[in-house]
Amino acid sequence: MTDLTSILTIVFVVTGIFFLLVGSIGIIRLPDFYSRTHATSKSDTLGMILIIIGLIIFEGLTINSGKLALVLLFIMLANPIGAHALARAAYNAGLKPLLPDNKKDNKED
Repeated sequence: MTDLTSILTIVFVVTGIFFLLVGSIGIIRLPDFYSRTHATSKSDTLGMILIIIGLIIFEGLTINSGKLALVLLFIMLANPIGAHALARAAYNAGLKPLLPDNKKDNKED
């Protein structure tokens, strides 16, 4: 493995880990369900994409990198759709978003 591929692999994997960490902090710090869902769906999807791209660079042109590309495609499609379905189900179940005029309690009304 050459120096350029090692550097690219490390950069992609570390950047992906950073975005996963930001998504984890978003779960703890954000105030309501919809904000948490948005933070985790966006940052976790990007983090996993970057990590898998780093693994594809590390692996080179093999059958394993083709399998990783298929996993990458599945993650790019499934995570945003799953987050949207989860948020829509919560909204249809009556969970109201935390708005500036609705800060008292999310479950009142």
